[in-house]
Amino acid sequence: ERARRRRAPPLPSPLSLSAPPGDPDPQPVGAANASADGRHPPPGNGSGSAPRPPPLCRQQTEITGSFKYINTAVSCLVFVVGVVGNSALLRIIYKNKYMRNGPNILIASLALGDLLHIAIDIPINVYKLLAEDWPFGVEVCKLVPFIQKASVGITVLSLCALSIDRYRAVASWSRIQGIRVPLCTVVEIILIWVGSIVLAIPETIAFDVVPMEYRDRLYSVCLLHPIQKTRFMEIYKSAKDWWLFSFYFCMPLACTAVFYSLMTCEMLRKKSGMQIALNDHLKQRREVAKTVFCLVLVFALCWMPLHLSRILKKMLYNEYDPNRCELLSFLLVLDYIGINMASLNSCINPIALYFVSKRFKNCFQVAA
Repeated sequence: ERARRRRAPPLPSPLSLSAPPGDPDPQPVGAANASADGRHPPPGNGSGSAPRPPPLCRQQTEITGSFKYINTAVSCLVFVVGVVGNSALLRIIYKNKYMRNGPNILIASLALGDLLHIAIDIPINVYKLLAEDWPFGVEVCKLVPFIQKASVGITVLSLCALSIDRYRAVASWSRIQGIRVPLCTVVEIILIWVGSIVLAIPETIAFDVVPMEYRDRLYSVCLLHPIQKTRFMEIYKSAKDWWLFSFYFCMPLACTAVFYSLMTCEMLRKKSGMQIALNDHLKQRREVAKTVFCLVLVFALCWMPLHLSRILKKMLYNEYDPNRCELLSFLLVLDYIGINMASLNSCINPIALYFVSKRFKNCFQVAA
């Protein structure tokens, strides 16, 4: 047992062990004496001795108590606003028949994914941040990152589907859309949820509860296990930050840029042939397009700091560099700012819809 403890990777600072709300990877950028980037320590001198740990920082780099409580307060605010806002949004779309169209059903799917994340993940993450130790067992350790990844996947794929839907609406501008939900939208939503769940499965395999010793105390930590059992999971672990950045951040932005550019060209090409009788429908479609663009912009602003901190960590941080500690402190603060910004994305969509869309604003006012 003692030998196992000596070989265990060093524990991050207890105050940096929390899983970020909405973040697919609950492991932080690290702390002074942690293998924050998930890499194994380099081998020793070949004499069979244990791998040497990274050198300690002279100053302890950890999240201060005040920052911890700020993070908790933000999470509680996101929980209250997110549950109320997303529940109201779902109720509005369900109660009003004229709101049941393709784009709004995709928005409802996005709100349901956010609501699941808020209701399940955020309370567990707040408790874990305050308790500093993982008390929930292996099953919940695997479930929490799975729901986080699935929720982000639903958001990303729904935004892509909304951008494509807006282009289709403009490309077929002479077709007046009814109040029923198109069959293709139902198929899209099923594919979005199934795809998000499948893409989240590696999280249940990769995460585990690992015992770690830190300052003469043994902790149970839920994190991406440093040693994966299969070749696929080793590749997944090493490439995870780049995979998250490319698929879960860059893809919806690229999809929106491509289809909104096509939509603009289509509108300019058909402008001279548009009939006056369709003006009201064109205005409505422009408002929906503006709403979708606003949702994508909010997503980009909320998630950019967190992805930036992870990419900077991947490219610049070296845990064996003795001069790394100042960079580590900066990355740790940037990481937690990114965590709070990303958590806002789960509750801000109903607020954005209220200010951007006249239809949603009227419905929210009636519901209130």
